[in-house]
Amino acid sequence: MHFLAITGTALRVVQQLRRDPRTLALLIIVPVGLVWIMKLVFADQPGVFQRVGVPLVGVFPLTSMFLVTSITMLRERSSGTLERLMTMPLAKLDILLGYALAFGVVALVQAGLTALVAIGALGLDVEGPVAAVVALALLNALLGMALGLLVSAFATTEFQAVQFMPAFLLPQLLLCGLIAPRSQMNRALEIVSDVLPMTYAYDALARVASDDMGRQLAADIVILVAFMAGALVLGAATLRRRTA
Repeated sequence: MHFLAITGTALRVVQQLRRDPRTLALLIIVPVGLVWIMKLVFADQPGVFQRVGVPLVGVFPLTSMFLVTSITMLRERSSGTLERLMTMPLAKLDILLGYALAFGVVALVQAGLTALVAIGALGLDVEGPVAAVVALALLNALLGMALGLLVSAFATTEFQAVQFMPAFLLPQLLLCGLIAPRSQMNRALEIVSDVLPMTYAYDALARVASDDMGRQLAADIVILVAFMAGALVLGAATLRRRTA
């Protein structure tokens, strides 16, 4: 890995994002707004918001980061920018880590703001450390980024990239335990949920919310990091130089 190549790629992507206020709003403002809406929806059922609020602090950034990253990376591929980078003496992983670093900076702002608004302004009660909620929200945003980089290789248009959201993320949202406890699901669905990353994202945040800081939380974090690393490695494998 080459540090200058990674940071150079990251700076270019950050500058592009700065010139795109709508994308920044989607990444930073929308997750906060969605948590606020959930607070209003369950205004007469505060117990429900307390149960799902903390997990949603991580799920919403994961979803928005997945969508924006997949579309942005697809534009880089289709515009030829990625192709030109591949003609330079850069390792494929350096290029992908540059994108990851750029979106990681945005993810830090996104996760921190979402968590602080939910806990500070909306009165979300967290029995565990607030710092752990922010850290897990950041990890989930980075996971969404890594998955978005990966799936962008399988789309040829922005519309196809958007289609991955209902096809890839919505089933995870239904099966992660947010709607109903996984233990009450059909056994086949429970087995499927065992191999989906959002299951562990939800479980980790739910454990922090209840101050369950034991081994299972550590296992959830390790699995999430493994999913993220695996998506980045597979994403690097999809980078192909098509021109001489």
